[in-house]
Amino acid sequence: MGPFEPAPRLAVAVSGGPDSLALALLAQAWVVARGGALLGVIINHGLRAAAASEAAEAQACLARIGMPARIVRLTDLARGPGLAARARLARYAALEAVCGEAGIVHLLLGHHAGDQAETMILRALGGSGPAGLAGMAALAETSRLRWLRPLLDVPPARLRATLRAAGLGWAEDPSNADPTATRARLRALRADRAGTGPATRALCVSAAAAGAARAAAEASGATLLAAHATFRPEGFALLDPAPLPAAALGALIQAVAGSDHPPRSRSLAALAAAPRPATLGGVRFLPAGRLAPGRLLLVREEARLAPPVAAAPGAVWDGRFRVVRMPPQHAGPYPLTIGALGPAAAWRARSGLPAAVLRTLPALFGDGSLLAVPHLGYHRPGSEGFLALFAPARPAFGAPFRPVALPR
Repeated sequence: MGPFEPAPRLAVAVSGGPDSLALALLAQAWVVARGGALLGVIINHGLRAAAASEAAEAQACLARIGMPARIVRLTDLARGPGLAARARLARYAALEAVCGEAGIVHLLLGHHAGDQAETMILRALGGSGPAGLAGMAALAETSRLRWLRPLLDVPPARLRATLRAAGLGWAEDPSNADPTATRARLRALRADRAGTGPATRALCVSAAAAGAARAAAEASGATLLAAHATFRPEGFALLDPAPLPAAALGALIQAVAGSDHPPRSRSLAALAAAPRPATLGGVRFLPAGRLAPGRLLLVREEARLAPPVAAAPGAVWDGRFRVVRMPPQHAGPYPLTIGALGPAAAWRARSGLPAAVLRTLPALFGDGSLLAVPHLGYHRPGSEGFLALFAPARPAFGAPFRPVALPR
């Protein structure tokens, strides 16, 4: 799971359930033994009347083992289609924000062997390719945080036994038994709810093997992309029209599009075998022309661009550009937003960049007016200092996939 700094500072996501509480208990002992500190982060989704009291109970439980904890209440979630996915994204964004504010780069998550087995089944039913069947990574790194899952090889029954031995109780989340949730329905059908049976072990062993294969493929793909692809800070890429492994091209598309997942396997495999002008996964493949003769230009599909969002330090637009600095002098009565340069790109036609790139650049707007385009060096008076950097949530190849070890 390392490396860790001397006297490491970590955070742990705690729901009040047995899995995350057991992780908090174990991690607290590990951190204290190394002279470090651990912060509990409790997310109240605000969807149930009892959520606030449950969060307070979880905070009190952590206090009993000497761990400080913060409660974060989400205010923008509403019931409706895709609630589970929306809640997960909002929860992870809140966890990342808390860690950023605290200067913490290591976040512990309480997924266990049973969760890994369920993930494998759901991904297989959904038609996932080899990468998806590697399950959840024991370690995933983004540009701001290391997401650590140290319990993926531990059965949930052992975690409950650990809490009982420590004299700690826990709360059961009623959403885990919600018959409208796919994962809950699957859990109800599984005979091995304790996570100690041969089926769970076999699924986790399969995930470990697929994870090792994925790690090797990603290492090879990263080497190939380093040789055949070039990223530019404006958010586009240049690519040699040579065959690539589908996983490598998928990672490239994912980064240029700012998306959470690569395109579906069949379309991706066909394009990877013969890269050519096409549109896939929110990315256009175009001849690069004078920009890079003989190469392909991979640029964000304009029709799929996200709408403008409020501009503030840390704000992310289109899953690709993060605001790192705001104009220090702005005190106007109107809000500032970051969005696509769009039609305003016409006045920069001589920048040396193709129109397809210019129209997708991030720009600062206020009161309906264009204020700044940092990648073109343009700032109106009062907007100096605004800066947004290309920082996709899923870089083409960052830290390699870290597979889980075989079950203990």
